[in-house]
Amino acid sequence: MTTENTDPREPNEPGTEHINPGDKKMSPDASVEEKSKKVAVAYEDVLGNPIEVPTYFEVEGEDGEKKALHHVEDAEEISDVIREARVNEAGERTWR
Repeated sequence: MTTENTDPREPNEPGTEHINPGDKKMSPDASVEEKSKKVAVAYEDVLGNPIEVPTYFEVEGEDGEKKALHHVEDAEEISDVIREARVNEAGERTWR
């Protein structure tokens, strides 16, 4: 008789150490578009509205190149992008 491990903090197999399966990174060969479609968490809020948290956030650099930032491993860079988006053309921080 085998017993299956039900504690997500103790993986059954090597490489499955993620509590949330949506946190797992995709292959580096995957395109930005493929990565941006991956959902980390999907649930309904208390009003029944669907909420989805993407695993990757698609961003475009100043050179126009698109890249996918992982919501856990690249969180600091995602925060930097959000801060930059809050600066107007004169370089002044705007609050919305």
